[in-house]
Amino acid sequence: MQKLTNKEEEIMQILWKLKKAFVKDILEEISEDKPHYNTLSTIVRNLEEKGYVGYTAYGKTHQYYPLVTIEEYRKKYMNTAISNYFNNSYKNLVSFFAEEEKISAEELREILELIDKKK
Repeated sequence: MQKLTNKEEEIMQILWKLKKAFVKDILEEISEDKPHYNTLSTIVRNLEEKGYVGYTAYGKTHQYYPLVTIEEYRKKYMNTAISNYFNNSYKNLVSFFAEEEKISAEELREILELIDKKK
C-alpha cells in the first residue's frame, strides 16, 4: 500500500464518506482550494493506479469507489506514524496527546476501561 499525498488523502476521505462518486460529486465536496476538474480527475486516476480506487464505467464517465477501507488505511499508517514518531510506544503516543492537552483525564479513564473490558 503506497503512501498517499495530502490531496489524495482528502479525496479518499470524500470517497469513504460518499461510497461512490463521479468526479463532479467529489469536486462538490471540496470546500477549500478547489482544484480544476481535470486536476481532480488526474488525482482520482492516480488513486486508481495506486490501487485505492476502482470504477464503474458509464460510457465515457466513471463512477469511482474505494477499494481500500478507511480502517485498513488507518491501521497501516497509524502503525507507521507510531513507529516513526513515537519509538513504537503507545505510551509515548498517549503522553504526547496528554502533554499537548489533546486528551483529558476522563478520556484516559475511558481508554483504560476499554482495555480492561478487552482482557
